Amino acid sequence: MSLEELAEQFPDVSDMTLRRDLLQLEKENKVIRVRGGAMSVLEVQKRSGEAYAQKTTINTDAKKAIAKKTAALIDEGVSLFLDGGTTAMYLAKELPDRPCHIFTNGIAVAEELAHKKQPNVVLVGGTLIKENLSTASPYSRVFLENTNFELAIISASAFSFAHGFSCLGQVEADLLKFILDKAKMVYMMLDTSKIDKIMPYTFASPEDIDVLITDDNLPAAVKASFESKNIVVV
Repeated sequence: MSLEELAEQFPDVSDMTLRRDLLQLEKENKVIRVRGGAMSVLEVQKRSGEAYAQKTTINTDAKKAIAKKTAALIDEGVSLFLDGGTTAMYLAKELPDRPCHIFTNGIAVAEELAHKKQPNVVLVGGTLIKENLSTASPYSRVFLENTNFELAIISASAFSFAHGFSCLGQVEADLLKFILDKAKMVYMMLDTSKIDKIMPYTFASPEDIDVLITDDNLPAAVKASFESKNIVVV
């Protein structure tokens, strides 16, 4: 529902109060704020399935903090790939409405970006991955073969130094490996709840990334290990 629609439903309530109420409802995990309004968490569950809806309400403070840090590192006019994770969805909300070219396999990410006027958005097709509300298939590589992007921004589902960055599906892992090979720079978004976790398929090692963007709970020893590999930690 947009702010305009809310104002029509509650004509005696100021816009400022409506915005404050949406902030409070988001803290209570009842809505997800989007540009110009909000979406019901229950509605997201109907559209995308329980798994993705639950992910949008887990570690939200960390994901939002990471999204803000990442948005500040993205230059106007850049060509980039953005994956379909829930942290990427929060990043799509944080991105300023200015010219850039964004490739994404994230349906919720593309939907959020659709509210902005200036970014040029290309949605990569493939088989639906319900857990991430994203797409991937062997044909995704064919589609992206002749595309160019300077920057890849990925959000890992799990990380350990023994097994690297990992995800749930092999097709998704193969696509992410291809993306990382094409990109000149790789930013990895990782909230600290995913450290020392393992998913079935590894798609990157620490040496494959240039910048790690995380929340303020990163253990000092983990930060030092990344920095010893000449990786910038934000």
